[in-house]
Formats: sequence, structure tokens, C-alpha cells
Amino acid sequence: MTSARRKSYGVKGAPYAFLIPATVLFLLFFALPIGYAIWLSFRKVKVSGLGLGAGARREVWAGLENYTDALTDSELVDGALRVLGYGCIVVPVMLGLALLFALMLDSDKVRFAPFTRLAIFLPYAIPGVVAALLWGFLYLPDLSPFYFVLDRLGLPQPDLLDGGPLYLALSNIAVWGGTGFNMIVIYTSLRAVPAEVYEAARLDGATPLQIALKIKIPMVAPSLVLTFFFSIIATLQVFNEPTTLKPLTNSVSTTWSPLMKVYQDAFGKGDIHAAAAQATIIALATLLLSFGFLRAANRRQKQEAAR
Repeated sequence: MTSARRKSYGVKGAPYAFLIPATVLFLLFFALPIGYAIWLSFRKVKVSGLGLGAGARREVWAGLENYTDALTDSELVDGALRVLGYGCIVVPVMLGLALLFALMLDSDKVRFAPFTRLAIFLPYAIPGVVAALLWGFLYLPDLSPFYFVLDRLGLPQPDLLDGGPLYLALSNIAVWGGTGFNMIVIYTSLRAVPAEVYEAARLDGATPLQIALKIKIPMVAPSLVLTFFFSIIATLQVFNEPTTLKPLTNSVSTTWSPLMKVYQDAFGKGDIHAAAAQATIIALATLLLSFGFLRAANRRQKQEAAR
């Protein structure tokens, strides 16, 4: 092999060499755990006699038994319904505020845009557990300054950690922490729109509101689809907020959300096989919902482009 040919092979193989570390990390810390969880989901522990002595507890093949038990588990189904109600509040409010803030920051009349953009984004930089603790103490009547002000004004003091208001309390934490990230994504997309498009609209007599509704929002539709996609995934995986607020109220059970149910079964009851089946079901549901939404969004974009 000549030196020129050897050099050519070296140049062509360089990208694959750079991919090796990332591929190894992906296999070790992502693909392998997923495969192991799926393998565990098809097995169970069989107890013989009193469960004492060598060989009394052994792992055997369970087939689809764990999946059947998970799909008929009322606690898991109830948790999924609670997350559905939670998502119906969080996703539209968060994306609506993110779009509104992005449009306001993209306006020519806005002042202190860098500071305002940073102030809106800053809550996203705060860890979810810290944010939940912060808001949790603000929700407690004995500690919250808001309740003190309401008491002084003689206004009603609702308990946000009990009953229906709990959904609003949890949703507020998610909206407060996630709006900034989605706003940055939409705002970045807005800044990529050529200024000539807006100038042409102004010359045609379009008002700022018409420009926002007829030009800006349609132009950032791909960003809205992306943020909606991320929001769905984050909603289905809600865990930090209810887990952190649980010690502050009796309204949050150990199985309030599906992921909390998985955690309780795995580390509370020690049944990792049932927990693995539940986690697999949650992952498949997330994949199907995300894939279905992206497919519907792509189909709609193709239909609009064909017109």
C-alpha cells in the first residue's frame, strides 16, 4: 500500500475515530441500561416455601406477566390521568407565555432587551428540586409572605397544596422553570427571519399585530413544534416537583405520577421487575405520542407547502 493510499484511508477514517468515544459512552450509559431494563421486565422472582435458605428466591422467566399487571394497575392508571390533567395546564400556558415573551422581545420598541431576556431565562437555570422547594415553602400558609399579605388585606387564603389547587401549584413550578428555555428557542427562530420580510409588510400597511399573527408566528412554526415536543416529554416524565412537595402535604401520594410509581415499586417495594415493565411502558407511550405528534405536524406542513 502506497503512502498516498494509506494517507487517504487515514483521512476517511478520521471521522469514525472521533465518533468512537461518543459511541462507547452511548452504548454503556444509554443503550445497555435500556436493554437491561427490558430484560428485567420479562422476569420475576419466584419464592419457594417461606423464602428462606439458599435457592428459596430465584429469578425466573415471566413473559408478559409484568406488563399485564402494569396495564391493569389502578395506581399507574390514576397517575397517568393525573399527569394528563397536569399537562393540559402546563403545556398550553408555558408555550403561550414563551411565544408572547419572544414576540415582545423581538419588537423594535422593547427596552433593556438583554436584561429582560436573561431575567425570563434565569429560572430555567435553577435546578428543578431547588425550584420546587422554593415554591413549596411559598405555598405554606405559615411561612409564605403571600399569605401574610392576604391575611392583612382580609382576603381569602386558599390552600394550594390540597385538592384541585394542587394541580395549579405544580403547574406553576413547571411553567416558571420552563418558559425561559422555550422562549429562547422561539426568540432565536424569530431573529433568523430576514428583516426585509418585516419591512415589506410594513410598506404594505401591516400593523405590528398583523405582522406578529400573519408573519412571525407562521415563520416560527417549526420552533413551536419542537418546543411542544419537548414539553410533552417533560410532562410525561414529571417527577421532581411532586416528589419534592410530598413532605409538605398529604395530597401528594407516593404514586402521584407514573415515574413516582416506578420509583416506589423499585426502591420502596424492591420489585425491580415490575418497575422495569412500567418504565418500559412509559417509554413506549412517550415514543408513540412524540412520533405521532411529529408525524402529524410534518403532514400538516407538507399540506400547507403544497398549497
